[in-house]
Amino acid sequence: MIEVLKTGFYDTIQDVGRFGVQEYGVPYSGAMDLYSAKIANTVLGNIKSDAVLEITMMGPKLQFHCNSEIALSGADLSPKLNSIPIKMNSRIRVYKNDVLSFGDRFYGCRCYLAVKGGFHTEFKMNSYSMYNSITMQSKLEKGNQLMISKIIDVSDNAFASLKINMSHFDVNKIEVFKGLEFSRLPDLEREILFSTEFTISKDSNRMAYQVHNTLENKIEPIITSLVLPGTVQLTPSGKFLILMRDCQTTGGYPRILQVSEQSINQLAQMVLGQKFKFKCID
Repeated sequence: MIEVLKTGFYDTIQDVGRFGVQEYGVPYSGAMDLYSAKIANTVLGNIKSDAVLEITMMGPKLQFHCNSEIALSGADLSPKLNSIPIKMNSRIRVYKNDVLSFGDRFYGCRCYLAVKGGFHTEFKMNSYSMYNSITMQSKLEKGNQLMISKIIDVSDNAFASLKINMSHFDVNKIEVFKGLEFSRLPDLEREILFSTEFTISKDSNRMAYQVHNTLENKIEPIITSLVLPGTVQLTPSGKFLILMRDCQTTGGYPRILQVSEQSINQLAQMVLGQKFKFKCID
């Protein structure tokens, strides 16, 4: 078991997401950066769909009440075990009463903590992913006790460490496909769309990323239709909604672009004020 001594900015348990229930209006959820979450599980020899702890911007303080193994991937938030710095993307042995903490952010936005065998928290609709109104908690709270598997022997079915591609955290192009309503944009708006440098705003979260920029919207609202993570909607006022893992399942705003899966992961690691351009890969 792991005890939450102190919470970070926004800590949630996530896995690969909740599938097969979208017809009931249930979001997919899951790790915002699935690429990094899967790396953390791979280092430990876990199943890639095992639940991990998603840590946003500022990490929590956690105490282990049993022996285990951990791996951290994604954003580097200066992790320390018993106040001693530990490596990212590496298999680390932890013992009963060890304390994991975090410090300054070096790069990225979201860090992923994997434990051997995954987290065994509340399981709803075939997923451990926390989401308000689906699970009892939408994020971790001080005093929470997170169930994990106690291990005795170090597993041989794992990597000591993995080398990652650091370009994942340093991109300025977000790859997109043309959305279903893209053809309704006038030529000038299409040109502006792919030449503008967008800036991430403070209103960005697990439901959607927003930008400071706007685009004149002359497209009439559509009949409420399906949307999914990565759909880029254009509101009547010209604001962009780049839907993320906790997005709704339907919407009535024009769907002008669809972000690629790889770029959803990369976008999830961007922070307030970071800039990017859309790159069409159709």
